[in-house]
Amino acid sequence: MLEPQEQEALERALGYRFNDPDLLELALTHASTSENRAESNERMEFLGDSVLGLVTVDLTFRRFPDLLEGDMTKIKSHAVSRDTCARLAKRLGLEDYLILGKGMQNSGPLPPSLAAAALEAIIGAMYLDGGFDAAAAFVRPLISDVIDEAARSGHQHNFKSVLQQYAQQHIGHTPTYRILDEQGPDHAKCFKICVEIGGRRFESAWGQTKKKAEQDAALQALRDLGVVREGPGGLIIIPDSVEPEA
Repeated sequence: MLEPQEQEALERALGYRFNDPDLLELALTHASTSENRAESNERMEFLGDSVLGLVTVDLTFRRFPDLLEGDMTKIKSHAVSRDTCARLAKRLGLEDYLILGKGMQNSGPLPPSLAAAALEAIIGAMYLDGGFDAAAAFVRPLISDVIDEAARSGHQHNFKSVLQQYAQQHIGHTPTYRILDEQGPDHAKCFKICVEIGGRRFESAWGQTKKKAEQDAALQALRDLGVVREGPGGLIIIPDSVEPEA
């Protein structure tokens, strides 16, 4: 059970005072405390995950008007990942307030996933307690830097520039881009473009503009060449030997 002084300290850390303190306590209650999982935070975790996702998508959509669906999906995947939630939960100190069954209390260091689940459950509890605006007001400042970090870490790279630098330095040729196909009416054409370097043709990519198709085709070539790879949270990591254009 959450003691009054613990509740006050946690609400201070969260920057939110609950009208119904029972919601906060339930959000911190792990399924190990009861045989009835409906009396744990699992349902609230499910709700909070959806609220977190919506606020993240809304911020990303408004902050980056030029990003297409695929890029926004990658940012969202990183921002709402269990690793990110665990990191944010640790920053708030949530692991100190978890309500666990006796077996888990004495089992050594707690897995970070427990605090991550509690964070999502608390977001769900805020939604139930104060509505969407209250929950969103908590999530936005919490997730804002994470979204920017995800965008900087791979979704804003100029892949054509990276590929050109790599090709000239390591292959001795400059990439050329070839339009293989066009589809759609003049006002809404899609383009299929591939990259060729020194006689080697790489996998093609479709884009709603030539610029977008060329960037995605360059990314395909960089993947094939082993210059980029998928890192934690789906981020694209550029090796130190290739400097992306600022």
